[in-house]
Amino acid sequence: MATAAADARIPNGDSAVDQQPHKPRLTTSTDEINNTIIRPGSVKINVEGAFIVDPDTATPALSNGGRHSPTHHETSDIRLPNHTAVVSHIAIDIGGSLIKLVYFSREVDSTDAGGRLNFQNFETDRIDDCVEFMKHLRDTELMGNGSHPGELCVMATGGGAYKFYDKIREALGVDVLREEEMECLMIGLDFFITEIPREVFTYSDTDPMHFVPPREDIYPYLLVNIGSGVSMLKVTGPRSFQRVGGTSLGGGTLWGLLSLLTGARSFDDMLAQAEHGDNTNVDMLVGDIYGGDYGKIGLKSTTIASSFGKVFRMKREAEAEAEDLGPARRDPPAKDGLQHHHSSSSGSQYIPSDAPFTGPDISRSLLYAISNNIGQIAYLQSQIHNLSNIYFGGSFIRGHRQTMNTLSYAIKFWSKGEKQAYFLRHEGYLGSVGAFLKRQPRNWGRRGSLENMQEMRRAAVRAQAQAQASS
Repeated sequence: MATAAADARIPNGDSAVDQQPHKPRLTTSTDEINNTIIRPGSVKINVEGAFIVDPDTATPALSNGGRHSPTHHETSDIRLPNHTAVVSHIAIDIGGSLIKLVYFSREVDSTDAGGRLNFQNFETDRIDDCVEFMKHLRDTELMGNGSHPGELCVMATGGGAYKFYDKIREALGVDVLREEEMECLMIGLDFFITEIPREVFTYSDTDPMHFVPPREDIYPYLLVNIGSGVSMLKVTGPRSFQRVGGTSLGGGTLWGLLSLLTGARSFDDMLAQAEHGDNTNVDMLVGDIYGGDYGKIGLKSTTIASSFGKVFRMKREAEAEAEDLGPARRDPPAKDGLQHHHSSSSGSQYIPSDAPFTGPDISRSLLYAISNNIGQIAYLQSQIHNLSNIYFGGSFIRGHRQTMNTLSYAIKFWSKGEKQAYFLRHEGYLGSVGAFLKRQPRNWGRRGSLENMQEMRRAAVRAQAQAQASS
């Protein structure tokens, strides 16, 4: 890939701005011009010796006036011990639910060279917290990196890069460069696959995190990015991709429905509830219908036949029982005229205290429903496009074992073991890392640079033709 695989390893960690030839070059070949057009100048990250640091020493979460925007425990910093070049930009991927931010910092209490990539996330409706954090980076961290005032640049991608463009630019007083979302996702994933040890892994019950070493031969593959919604990209080469499908049933669906159905106040709360839930209290299983396995079509008795399939019957039975017992058993109507239920031990405001299922049961059931749906669609897309390697990214996953196990099992089951599901430790930061890597040198001539290079190419072709004619 242009940014990571080929360009990242630079002796002595020098940046593109600092790379000056020892003697002037008299001519530029047509091949070099073509290559420059295809692979425009991007930030050069020296990844020699890179490693993921222990979670206990990762970036601390930001707390602002009691409003907490947590960094998930799986999101550890990446140490870059040999990167010494100046980095004067930060990158953000602003989605419908979460903002993912990436920045580089030096080691404050260390004499070692290099620094680290830091990862932070915020809920999108707390954009002001994110802006304040970026102001802090502008005023403190970047000066420590060796950059000068006024050099800071924000690389932004995702839908919010357009929605909040003016807000960020006016608040920080810096350039905000917007990058195409799908391309950033692919660039970020390529970087993680090819450059970062112990980043990519497969998941199963018997081997929860089987790490896959970085490798160069990675194409083609299917990227399934699960954010608020789901996008599926067929990637055939560096910066060569096609969106082949997706679904609107993603992380935003889970978040929204569980906000209505349970008392969970954050996405992490919902995942934590799912850890302790029992979906069989809510879902109708094959065994509930057949009394056992359905061997002829290979379905076990524990296979989910209908997500939330038991709820209607239980609700109907509970209503019939309440009618038989009379009005004394029913909850009194509230002032707003709506019927409310007592809170249960799960923290839900909407589940009766005597219900046969809880908020955690609902959380687990809905998590399985959405994950199974995504896994099956991903398999079908991989079949259509003849792709064996499927990478799952996006903040929906959050290193959550039930989510990964469901997605992995779906791919293995439907493909009969012929396709492989892969996961990443920084799965939610593909877009922001891709935007970070797309930062171009200050002297690149960003605006109109492609047109200038094309004109140079035409001039070189004319010069070559004239030389051949004169000879």
